Formats: sequence, structure tokens, C-alpha cells
Amino acid sequence: MNTPLKITKVGNSAAVILPKELLARLRVSLGDTLFATESPDGIRLTAADPDFATKMAAAEDIMREDRDILRVLAK
Repeated sequence: MNTPLKITKVGNSAAVILPKELLARLRVSLGDTLFATESPDGIRLTAADPDFATKMAAAEDIMREDRDILRVLAK
């Protein structure tokens, strides 16, 4: 998908209008949050928080290491 986006002025800020087809592909709507991440080939725009996967991996490691302690605490 190669869609040109125009930068417009909104108050003292700049904004980009996203066409509804792009919103549908991102699976987002008004009020949702998008994340801009720098990548080797430019800026990546996603609806998923890139830090969330890192945090979940750390949580899973802790749960795996302390499985016995967590089982006792759950009783």
C-alpha cells in the first residue's frame, strides 16, 4: 500500500489525515492510540505497543522461574 498523506495545520500543531482504508487496515478508529517506531527503512506506524512484547517476555520469564512460589501465593 502506497498512500500519500498530506500534512495539515491544526491549531499550533501539524496533523496527518488518515484515510478510512488505512484506518481499517490498522484496525483503529477515533480515540485509539497509534505508535510510531523508527525502523531501518523509515517510520513504522502500528496500533500495537512495541514495548508491550518486551514487558510480557520479561513477565513470562519471571513466572517461569518462580512458578512454585506463585502457585503457593495463589492458594
